[in-house]
Amino acid sequence: MAQRRPNFNKTLRSLIRDIAAKMPEFGHVKAGRILVVAGEARRASRGTVKPLCFRGGKSTDRTGRRKPIIRIRGKRMLYCVTLRPLFFRGSTAQARVETVIHELFHLSRRFDGTLHSGRRHAVLGRNFSRKLKPLVRRYLKLCPPELLAAMAHSGEVRILQWLERPGPAYHPGSHRRVRKVYTEEQLYSGVARMVTPKVRLARDTSARSKVH
Repeated sequence: MAQRRPNFNKTLRSLIRDIAAKMPEFGHVKAGRILVVAGEARRASRGTVKPLCFRGGKSTDRTGRRKPIIRIRGKRMLYCVTLRPLFFRGSTAQARVETVIHELFHLSRRFDGTLHSGRRHAVLGRNFSRKLKPLVRRYLKLCPPELLAAMAHSGEVRILQWLERPGPAYHPGSHRRVRKVYTEEQLYSGVARMVTPKVRLARDTSARSKVH
């Protein structure tokens, strides 16, 4: 009998909830309002986050531009995190957790569908990593072993992917046809293969056992 592929979206929701519960810096984060999908490669990026609203959670800005609405199970999503192939291939469990925390670090403290203006790479430069790394180290000491093991999975998993990806903000009066609302119908549960380096994982596991 073929091995059942784990639902990686479920794993990621559990991870984000745990980070929000244990790390005061992320207490404003609500896992149920973040859509996570697998996407195409983008240079050396392991993940990116897309804000789905204008300031204040609004769909329209002062110029009249609108952002497409993404609604899953009737609930509006405020952010979309896209995990890139380098997240799945050649990353350790710890590196994958760091990628998730990295994207959450970009979110506005208001959690209104916008990004934190002071936590952009262009603003912080090298200080971005200096601010992020201590948070990652602290959370890895708190992360439940079963969650870390799920992030270390090697093999195929199921994860949401776009059938039709939402476009950028648009002007309602433009002549081009645009979809205003995206739902589960524009998504599918696809297959991604996770490859976790065995040697590096063994070292990380050894180091973690010394902490405890």
